[in-house]
Amino acid sequence: MANIASQEKRIARSQRERLENRRYTSTIKTYFRRLEAAVAEGDAERADSEHRTLVSMIDRAVKRRALHPNNGARKKSRAAAIRARL
Repeated sequence: MANIASQEKRIARSQRERLENRRYTSTIKTYFRRLEAAVAEGDAERADSEHRTLVSMIDRAVKRRALHPNNGARKKSRAAAIRARL
């Protein structure tokens, strides 16, 4: 455990930031599953909507540095490939 006040604050801040990053990555995984489901059902309109939302969320996560830019680009590419299967 930290004995220095500034280090205790840093630990608390790191935990808050980690949770925020986890929220982004978890939400992105959820939207990937929703996109997969829409494509599997053959619902083009819903798939378009899910794809737009997913790409937007990925861009937001990259902007906040929750995801590395290359990781975000890879995820967007995979989302486009999933969407193209329909």
